[in-house]
Amino acid sequence: MPRYPSRYVSSYSFGPGGISTAIKALIGANIAVFLLQFFFPIVTDVLGLRPLFVVRYFWVWQLATYMFLHGGAFHIIFNMLALWMFGTELERTWGTRYFLKFYAVTGIGAGVLTVLFSLLPFAPAQQLLRANVIGASGAIYGLLLAYALWFPDRPIYMYFVFPIPAKVFVAIIGAIAFLSSLGDSGGVASATHLGGLAVAYVFLKTGRVHPLAELKYRYLKWKINRLRKKFDVYSGGRADDYDRRVH
Repeated sequence: MPRYPSRYVSSYSFGPGGISTAIKALIGANIAVFLLQFFFPIVTDVLGLRPLFVVRYFWVWQLATYMFLHGGAFHIIFNMLALWMFGTELERTWGTRYFLKFYAVTGIGAGVLTVLFSLLPFAPAQQLLRANVIGASGAIYGLLLAYALWFPDRPIYMYFVFPIPAKVFVAIIGAIAFLSSLGDSGGVASATHLGGLAVAYVFLKTGRVHPLAELKYRYLKWKINRLRKKFDVYSGGRADDYDRRVH
């Protein structure tokens, strides 16, 4: 959970505020597909990522559609919560177009790396070859890495209890995903999580955020800081100090 410190008064906020344009669309799409899964279970079989089907039958659409499927209420709730908490500020910083591009590339790229990993001659990889991978976690892990790179020292409350810097938080979950991908992960495709981190890192190091989007974000941030000064609190002073402002 991010914490946003004020200049004069300590304050805590759960999440980044209102839902931005792309986040709203993505959450709506995920919920709609989740309802389709509930009423028509065959949707999960056709749209979920099965590496064997992609390799043998060339069902390449699964590399994108798996991101909108989920295995239960808690699965989609926590993924959408993470999407809102970490994606909203990134969209405001980058702009909607670049954010959607990043989300698509990291999600699809994580799917591609999952298929490639499933072809390796190891037991965990062979199990993944015939599995049905679903969930937005590949793209979500990409957002986590981007958040850590843009806001490295922003406190995140791990398990809602322990505040740690965003860069440390991402390092921890990356290590967990890597270790989990080497063994029995209990049905969770940790290789996909790790793939999302890897694709996001390469994309951010080779791509560029649109300069106009970055400039717009900096301008809005400057305006907010100027407005905040009008609400500063001054205490103390002499009784005849008539021009002091208290709001």
